[in-house]
Amino acid sequence: MSDLNKIALQILSNGKGILAADESTATMTKRLASVKVHSDENNRLLFRQTLFSSLSMKECIGGVILYDETIRQKTTTGETIPELINSSGSLTGIKVDTGAKVLAGSKQEKITEGLDGLRERLRDYYDLGARFTKWRGVYMISEKYPSDLSISANAHALARYAALVQEAGMVPIIEPEVLMDGDHSAKDCLMKTSDVINKCYEELELNNVDLKGTILKPNMILPGKNSGEKISSEEIAELTLDCLKNNVPSSVPGIAFLSGGQTEKEATANLNQINIKNDTNFIMTYSYGRALQQSALKFWSKNINNTNGTQEIFDHRVKMCTLAAQGKWSENLENS
Repeated sequence: MSDLNKIALQILSNGKGILAADESTATMTKRLASVKVHSDENNRLLFRQTLFSSLSMKECIGGVILYDETIRQKTTTGETIPELINSSGSLTGIKVDTGAKVLAGSKQEKITEGLDGLRERLRDYYDLGARFTKWRGVYMISEKYPSDLSISANAHALARYAALVQEAGMVPIIEPEVLMDGDHSAKDCLMKTSDVINKCYEELELNNVDLKGTILKPNMILPGKNSGEKISSEEIAELTLDCLKNNVPSSVPGIAFLSGGQTEKEATANLNQINIKNDTNFIMTYSYGRALQQSALKFWSKNINNTNGTQEIFDHRVKMCTLAAQGKWSENLENS
């Protein structure tokens, strides 16, 4: 077993998942504004430190993805954020792309940037304690999108990123996110997501990326949020598994889904069904941001010094997701 494969399995095994706490300062400012909390470096640190020191970190969280500001911060007790995360047995990850910009040649679509200077930044992040990374490609669905240009350009960027990350001794998370925005059907989402994932693996192979030392972070197969189409968790699970079985090479150790606009409960229930029906060798778990943090954030905003209360809310959500990652979640447990 390679070192990178060991890292990937440490993050994903035994129902553990990933806490995506890699919101940029601008995004975190919007999140805090939505609950009427002022966004400054101390408040951003306080919320994240509250989550990272909660009990569920030991049992349920295999990895935490950070933003550049956070990986460099020290906690109020003097240890670094990576030291706090590692003390629970979890691994530190880092978002390394610099965001999605307008794609030249297809102005409605986006290309993710950040390859320039990445090799040097990765060395710095490794020294700060990171052992895995994240890069997100983003795709829209409509009758003519995603275009071949968007699919190719983003797959190429993801593959070059992944090769550099492995060179630096870290595990790359490959995140091609086909957005829920739009009025497309679940079948359209299946078709377009399949095209996107298929192209990503073509490029990863070309760039000599060791797939055993990677993690895939895809969207689930869902109808567009403006489509009016309603489908059950069982159907979502079947379509999602269909997509992954047909397009992801068997050497990939695990798949950690993004929540992509689902509510906390939807993201949990759908993950649970995927695991009930999972007849593959892939580990299927979660890499959630809002779907792990939203309830905790709302509670915390009422009294930002109520650490224990905030952690209780967060711990419940994380435990529900870890049960779902093993196909053991239920409505009764959710409400208990």
